[in-house]
Amino acid sequence: MTATQPPSASFAPVPPLAARARSIGGSPVRDILAVTARPEVVNFAGGLPAPELFDTEGIAAAYQAVLAETPGRALQYSTTEGEPALRAALAARTTARGLDTDADDLLVTTGSQQALSLLATALLEPGDTVLVEDPCYLAALQAFGFAGARVIAVPGDAEGPDPEALAELVVRERPKLFYTVPTFQNPTGRTMSAGRRAAVASVAARYGLWIVEDDPYGELRFEGERVPWIAAYEEARDRTVLLGSFSKVMAPGLRLGWLRAPAGPRRACAVAKQAADLHTPTVNQLAAARYLADRDLDAHVRRVARAYGERRDAMLAGLADALPAGSRWTRPEGGMFLWATLPAGYDTTALLPRVVRHDVAYVPGAPFYAGEPDRSTLRLCFVTQTPDAIGEGLRRLGEGLREAALAG
Repeated sequence: MTATQPPSASFAPVPPLAARARSIGGSPVRDILAVTARPEVVNFAGGLPAPELFDTEGIAAAYQAVLAETPGRALQYSTTEGEPALRAALAARTTARGLDTDADDLLVTTGSQQALSLLATALLEPGDTVLVEDPCYLAALQAFGFAGARVIAVPGDAEGPDPEALAELVVRERPKLFYTVPTFQNPTGRTMSAGRRAAVASVAARYGLWIVEDDPYGELRFEGERVPWIAAYEEARDRTVLLGSFSKVMAPGLRLGWLRAPAGPRRACAVAKQAADLHTPTVNQLAAARYLADRDLDAHVRRVARAYGERRDAMLAGLADALPAGSRWTRPEGGMFLWATLPAGYDTTALLPRVVRHDVAYVPGAPFYAGEPDRSTLRLCFVTQTPDAIGEGLRRLGEGLREAALAG
């Protein structure tokens, strides 16, 4: 045997993965999308914006202009904090919506999901407690769980989390932060009332608490009046991190998000981002800034919101026939999702394989809960399908649920 030949005995095992990598599972939503990728499936499971509504022409023109006029800059490394032109445009948009913001208040991230991961790195030690809504955005549960946090749900109702329950949990559990999607929440579609927002801000100020306010859907309003950000309330200004994204209003493939935060967490997130990816792609940032300069994003968003409103209406019109008698569902004023609760005894996770045989899919509600799940719940995305496809999908959903009920 030469020195380069391995011994006949087996090699020693490699060291194990980190405990957090072993304990945190993948996304059930992405698992469902992989199973239901067949084109004949009417898929209500994803959270995908409607691709036919992207402003493909405007985005292409923005990239072409940037690459023609400043190719060296567009293809070069950039600062971690983000391109100045984009940060200035984002600051102006945020200020126009009621929250005075300077470019230096912002950190550009590779999608707002990265902002969540950066905040978990910057704010949380393993074992720290995080409070979340009940139910909660699934990828936030993943991010906090991956950071080793103990995640506790705050009970609530149609107006959002209960402020008294929030205060009691803050006193008892001493959490680092409270995470919320107050406008057109994922998964329920509900919007936290102005009174609840003020109460949440007050709790954070009284007891010492970071608020992470995630707002990827807020511009997609079909009806009703806009509610101010929690970050705009005086008691919350120095302790709220506001997250934004172009994924739902421009295009998710750009992977452009941002966080607006007080100096301490913003600088810590910038250091964490340096370690993660140095900076968000320069060409994408410059193209988005050019788009904002040359096009009317607000007009585009209004067109998208009108189409999404029609799709929501189509889903609302068909739910009574599709779901079992006694079911309840939300009526969102915007966003992408609604939340349904079937009568007691239904388990939407167990039902899903039977329903998928009818070429339609939803997301069971159980994975969205930090604590004990309500297994009779499910999330439906209404924006990716046309009204006609929604009608057909609900017909299939009804058939699948009825067949499952008969089969026992």
